Formats: sequence, C-alpha cells, structure tokens
Amino acid sequence: MKFDGRKASRVKMDHRQPVNLMGSDGTWRRRCVLLDVSQSGAKIEVEGTLDVLQAKEFFMLLSSTGLAYRRCELVWIDGTTAGVHFVTADGKKKPAGAPAPAQTAVQSK
Repeated sequence: MKFDGRKASRVKMDHRQPVNLMGSDGTWRRRCVLLDVSQSGAKIEVEGTLDVLQAKEFFMLLSSTGLAYRRCELVWIDGTTAGVHFVTADGKKKPAGAPAPAQTAVQSK
C-alpha cells in the first residue's frame, strides 16, 4: 500500500512490533515500536529520550538476538515518532525497488 506520496510501498503494522535501536558503536540502545516499513525505510515510535538519534546513523535490531538488523539513517523526528532510511553496505541509501536481504525480513504474526 502506498501512502503519503512515497515511492516505496509501505506495510502498516496491525499490532505493536517491538524492535530496538542500537548505536553503530554499541554504546546505546533504545526500545521502539515499528509502525510501518518498506524496502527503503520505516516509521518508528521511540521509547525514552531521542537525544541518541542525533548520531544520525544506527542499527535497527529486528530480532532479540540482534542477528536480523538494518543499518539506518535518521530522516526526521516528530515528538516520539521518527522516520529512517535503510542504508546499504556501500553506505548509500537503499533504492526503493531493491530486494531486501532474507535475514532482515520483518514478518507479521
């Protein structure tokens, strides 16, 4: 489903999908809820302070063990809600039509 004039189709979560954000150096971690997701980015609701997101780049841990994750770049913040772009291994933003790696797929139950 496309909304907000975005290029990539977004999947809106029907239930609260808990994920964690972690600094790229591993020095901080924040709980958050995945609100919607696409091939190129996601909208999240962060618990606690957002000051750590000023780092601009961090990891979104999609599993409790941290084995499924996405490298992210902060795009916007509005209150406790934030938008992120997924970054590829070569440091570029992930194009909207590019397939997601299998280990990072988010599944709704």
